[in-house]
Amino acid sequence: MRKALFALLFLAFCPFLAAQQSLNNDAVIKLVKAGLSEDLIVSTVSASPGTYDTSADGLIALKAAGVSDKVVSAIVAKASAPIAVPAVLVAPPPPTANPDDPASAHEAGIYAYSDKSAGPRMNMLEPSVYGQGKTGGIFASAMTYGIAKAKVKAVLRGAHSNARVTDPQTVFYFYFEQQTAGLSNASSIFGGTSTPNEYTLLRFDVKDTTRETTIGKFNAYGASSGNDDKATVPFTYTKLGPGVYKVTVSAALKPGEYGFVAPGVMAVVTPYGGSAGSSGRVFDFGVN
Repeated sequence: MRKALFALLFLAFCPFLAAQQSLNNDAVIKLVKAGLSEDLIVSTVSASPGTYDTSADGLIALKAAGVSDKVVSAIVAKASAPIAVPAVLVAPPPPTANPDDPASAHEAGIYAYSDKSAGPRMNMLEPSVYGQGKTGGIFASAMTYGIAKAKVKAVLRGAHSNARVTDPQTVFYFYFEQQTAGLSNASSIFGGTSTPNEYTLLRFDVKDTTRETTIGKFNAYGASSGNDDKATVPFTYTKLGPGVYKVTVSAALKPGEYGFVAPGVMAVVTPYGGSAGSSGRVFDFGVN
């Protein structure tokens, strides 16, 4: 009766004892000498952590102490079982940025965005520079004794831009490296740009091998510089985040050649000696 009661108490406290210390050869021998049944000891060995000596000398010592073959087999099986290694939680890899998603990070620049049946596409506009200056209307000005104005034109090489869009209401996205307006740059024409408000969208006149736009006028009585109002295309913009803007043209674009003119493109105009100089860039594109 006392032996059965002891067995019940042992079973009740076995998980607590196992948590406190692991079993070994000596602990098993003590259980055997305490009179616990063979099945109970086997269950304890199987369910509890333990460090056992299963060498030839260790097994002989167990047998000499009266440990049955069944218990010894349980000890050998427990000692040879692989140690459970806790699973290591590995963070999932970050999602791959979608180059056609305006919300994804993009290289600084201007992108034309279209969302047609083929799916969303973001096309980066590569910048060009004015390759030369061109003066027109000199003969007319001379024939009118300097009353008629001559025009100074900026010229882009090639009759068509490599960047093409098919949607006349294409949306554009500006991604700036410099993400704040920065009053420190406001006093310098060489300050970095940080908003589409500093750009002008122009439509170019297409010639055989060039694209042209008027950037100044002069006559005998004076000179002026600046973009031709008739070539200027109005647009609106919305700030989406630091340095990121969505630009929408105010009206559908007609087929032709266009470009966002960066600030700093300046025309040097003098009466009867007009010339065009460039210190900025044009992000050009064509509408099919």
